Parts: sequence; structure tokens; C-alpha cells
Amino acid sequence: MSDARRPQRLHIGLFGRRNAGKSSLCNALCGQDAALVSPVPGTTTDPVEKVMELAPLGPVVLLDTPGLDDAGELGAQRVARSLRTLEEVDVALIVLENQLWGTPERDLAALLKEADVPFGIVCNCRDEAAEQAARGLGPEGFALPASVPLAVCRLDGGATTPAGALDCVRELLVRLRPQEEEPPLLRDLLPPQGRLLLVCPQDGSAPRGRLIMPQVQAIRDALDGDALCLVATDKALGAALNSLREPPQLIVCDSQVIASVAAAVPPDVPLTTFSVLMARLKGDLPLLARGAAALRGLCPGDTVLVQEACSHHPQADDIGRVKIPRLLARLAGGELHCRLLAGRHWQDYDAVSRPRAVVHCGGCTLSRRQMTRRLLTAQRAHLPMTNYGMAISLAQGVLERVLSPFPEALAAYREACLDLNARAGHA
Repeated sequence: MSDARRPQRLHIGLFGRRNAGKSSLCNALCGQDAALVSPVPGTTTDPVEKVMELAPLGPVVLLDTPGLDDAGELGAQRVARSLRTLEEVDVALIVLENQLWGTPERDLAALLKEADVPFGIVCNCRDEAAEQAARGLGPEGFALPASVPLAVCRLDGGATTPAGALDCVRELLVRLRPQEEEPPLLRDLLPPQGRLLLVCPQDGSAPRGRLIMPQVQAIRDALDGDALCLVATDKALGAALNSLREPPQLIVCDSQVIASVAAAVPPDVPLTTFSVLMARLKGDLPLLARGAAALRGLCPGDTVLVQEACSHHPQADDIGRVKIPRLLARLAGGELHCRLLAGRHWQDYDAVSRPRAVVHCGGCTLSRRQMTRRLLTAQRAHLPMTNYGMAISLAQGVLERVLSPFPEALAAYREACLDLNARAGHA
């Protein structure tokens, strides 16, 4: 599990007041000085991430955050960054200095419950007497929430804290870890030893010397499903099809070549894109299909929010900055106002220039929980959301074809199109 991709790692957030021991806990769990520790309040000014293996959990990401009680204008910004981390974590630990539980901790606990993030309390006792008292009295003795699991330890040693002293924290994390398994990417669409063809164009935007993450995930998932996997570029598609005695039972291609691939592949061969697979893996495919249908109702001058989860150097024909706005303008029949937001953190839209829709990237750098939260945020704002690849397939006129392996999503798309047509008829 040491090669697990970042989105598949358990994200653990460490929260608490300044000098409660969050960074000491981070270093103790890592066994190294990953976070700066100092008696000066407010030493941690930005969330610090540490990717590691943590027995018995396996691959995790630790997020050490600024103190919840930071003061001043700059301190308020640090607190806001800490709270924004709630969008990224799968579980949370609230770190207390001795037994100090008050308003910051209660407010955080309420936010964690609202976000449906499981959490526990780590009581960092500064001396042996406090540790013995905490172990003897339990949460009720300190007015802590009785229903929240508690671990008691001493973290003064930081990275040199004895491993045994952290057993209670590890046990706490095991209890908190969500038990749901990530769904398959594509292996459930194939029988054992089913024939899979992946079409992976290697143009100027392709990373040198490697494949992009969804392509790698597709190959690994196919192998896990005991499928026979053939990988080719779009230029070699014809040769790949001719090399097979029987047609593939599934073809997956990059969205940017979907028009030419759809034209070359017989209509009875199941065809989809990596973007559709990522939409199903990371979130709610029927909901994203409905969001794609909403793009058919765009009009010139409308505002669309284009959201990228990762940051990369803009290229001459960048997909989020150039290609997607160009395709959306084709759908709308005129130019649109496309606002690009890039980065792992969700950014709110402007209330004045309310967008008509959100077109999100595939989210390959996000965990399923992170992507689901973004979908929920858009849903609460009554904003239809879809992803890059589904918008591209819609603009190319092949979205129904690439949704055909997923009957529920195809039905949702068609239903949304009927609703859109009905509203247009009443207008």
C-alpha cells in the first residue's frame, strides 16, 4: 500500500488551539520533525501536510493546522484556513492541552458533525499527574463530550515520543476510519478476462515519460479485474481494433479525441471516456449527467464557473482556460463569461455575477469525499455541475453514447433534457 495515490489515502486532520500539541502529535506519528514545534503561540501559520504510512491504517495524509484561537486580523485568516481544511479530511482529531475544552472546541465539534466527519479527542497531558488524572476520570470528569472517543497521551517528546505512547491514538484512528470501500473504476463493466481497449493520445499536453493518473488507474483496475488490457494512441486505434479476433467489450478514450474515436468504433461496441469513469468513481454520475444537460440551456453572456482541483502551468491551448470556454461558447451560440478557479480548495462564486453552471475537472487529485463535498456545495447553491469530459462529449454530440454503459446516468441525462425542453416551451 505504500504506492497508494494521494487521493486514495486516508486524510487525517489535526485541530486545536495554539500550543495544544498538534504539531507535536504530527511529528510523533511521523517519527520525524515534519512540522515546526515552538512554545511561541501561532507557530503553525498554514496547514502542513505529511504523506506517510501509519500502521495499522496504511497510507495516510496528516494535516497539521493553525490554532483555532489565533488572534488579530491575520490570525482570523489562519483560523479560516484551518476550518477550510474540514473539506479535505476523512477523520479529525481535536487536540487538547491537558483537559482544556471550551468554545473553540465546541464550535469545531459542531462543524465536524455538520460535515459528517468522524472525530475524536486527543488529550495531550503536559505532566504525569495530569496524565494519570485524565486516565482516571475520563471525559465526564473534564466536561468533554461523553460520546466522543478519547485518547490520552504525553507529546512533549514530539518526534522522539515513545511509539508505545501513541498506541491509544492509533487505536482511536482505527475506530474513526470510515469503513466504506472505493468503488471500482471499470472492472465491474467487464467479465473475467474481458477485452478492454484504452485509447490514450500522447499529444503536447501529455506528461513526458508517463501516463496521466486516470489512465494509470484504469490499467491497474483492469488488472485487478483480470481483464485483458490493450493500450493504444488514437492514431493506432484502427490497428488495435484489427489486431483483435473479437471486438473489445469496452473502449475507454480521452475526451479530447472522443469525436474521432466514436466515428471509428462500431456503434454496438460499448464506448466511454476516462472523464465519465472518474465522474462515477469520485461522485454522483447521474447528478453530473443532469448537470451536463443543463449546459444545453446556456445563452450568450451567461457566466460559467470553470473549476480545477489541481494547479498547473497554463499551456497555449489549455483545457480549462481555452478549450472548455470555446466548447461552451459553441453550445451557447455566443461568448460566455467563464471564470476559472484553480486549486484544491473550493472557492465560492461571486454573489453578484451568479454563474449558471459549474464545469469541474475530473477531480483525479481529489478523494471521493472531497469531490462529493464539492457536488453538495454546488447542489445547495442550486448550481448544476458537470465535469470537463462530459461537457466535451456534449459539445461533440456523443454524450449519450459515452453514457450508454451506465443506464441510470443516461436516463438522468435524458430526463433533464426533457425538463429543459419543457421549460423552454413554457418560456
